[in-house]
Amino acid sequence: MVTLQQLRFLVAIADELNFTRAAELCHVSQPTLSAGLRDLEARLGVRLVERTSRSVLMTEIGAETAARGRTLLDGARQIEAAAAAHLNPEEGDLKLGAIPTIGPYFLPRAVPAIRQAYPGLRLFLREEMTESLLEGIESGRLDLGLIALPFDTGRLACMPLFEDGYHLATPAGEPMAEALGSLELLLLERGHCLQRHALQAIPDREFRRNASFEATSLPTLVAMVGEGLGMTLLPDLAVRTGVASGHNVKLTALPDACPRQVALVWRRTSARTATLRDIGEVLRRMWRGTSPRPPVVEALPVARARTGAVGHGTGTWSGPDRSSVEQSDPGS
Repeated sequence: MVTLQQLRFLVAIADELNFTRAAELCHVSQPTLSAGLRDLEARLGVRLVERTSRSVLMTEIGAETAARGRTLLDGARQIEAAAAAHLNPEEGDLKLGAIPTIGPYFLPRAVPAIRQAYPGLRLFLREEMTESLLEGIESGRLDLGLIALPFDTGRLACMPLFEDGYHLATPAGEPMAEALGSLELLLLERGHCLQRHALQAIPDREFRRNASFEATSLPTLVAMVGEGLGMTLLPDLAVRTGVASGHNVKLTALPDACPRQVALVWRRTSARTATLRDIGEVLRRMWRGTSPRPPVVEALPVARARTGAVGHGTGTWSGPDRSSVEQSDPGS
């Protein structure tokens, strides 16, 4: 029977393409690593690695076996983590993902709050787009994530934390009427849910969107606006933490725009469900207790948009703040 140790050796060799470094990675001697590889090749009856005095190459079947072995090793680690979490859900590793329009602006305050409430947890942070983040939670690669609603979260548990409104950012020296009439709207590239959320937030206004430019981050958008190349919508969360500081932009509040909602998501089957829900409560209290009001230069009235009603197991929502409601029904 192929052993996890043998697969661990093979994966290390595939990653490093160097026996010395692979042995160090596995915390064994090089002869032990080589013996384990020989035993694995003998068991399978195929050559997995081509080794010369100058190089190490994976054979085709060796590379395929290493890929499958990596999956098995990940599964074994998940079994160990699940058992540890079941025994003591408030200790051990916790993998938290966040989308790019939330992570840099919320995690610097969220992480200390979580660590203070749960000193036994060791946090690992990951920034990903929403779809990739949700896939990571479903597959077990991540334990929980911070996303923005509305977004279909499928069968994942979804706990709204707080509403996040918008500011309109325009060049500082340009009157608002002229900016609205002459400037194009700059947005993030496709894949960022903020692109769709921003357009839905103010449906009664017909902005001319710049289709030839899409930014990869909010700071890039702010820099472009500061140079007079357009205007953009910024979430209040980013404004509060100074995303526009040092740039020649004017921020105008949109108090009637439909806000997005920051939410925490996790697998319903997680052994840490109670702890993850408590972490959500910690983040709610932290936000309500420390969140300063965003700077307001002037207010631009818009009609508040409506989205679809809350669906079973989805992250869509409408109307007033639902931050006190956790969606717990299984979805499709």
